[in-house]
Amino acid sequence: MMAPTPTLRVHVCIGPVDLRGSFDRLTAIVKSTLSADPLSGHLFVFTNRRRNRLKVLWWDGSGFWVAAKRLERGCFQWPRSEATAVEFRAEQWINLVQGLEVVERAEWYRK
Repeated sequence: MMAPTPTLRVHVCIGPVDLRGSFDRLTAIVKSTLSADPLSGHLFVFTNRRRNRLKVLWWDGSGFWVAAKRLERGCFQWPRSEATAVEFRAEQWINLVQGLEVVERAEWYRK
């Protein structure tokens, strides 16, 4: 697994993507839909419509990596937003990959 560092930025694409594509299709989505640079060294995360699979695109300086994960039961707790992508912190990224809830709740603490 790619170990998150404090400087690593994780961009999560909100809408579902056809995950049959690999390097070229995912880099095209990063450029066109997310308006980001796939060669930036950041992680770009995509899911399918059922939200039981995800793919990660990452440039390590010499080439692209594509990693995939499929949940055997359940689905990933995907964030909701009006934007095309959201940026995650390292803790949120770890929770997402493990299938845990990553949605921030307003005023979840006691006063």
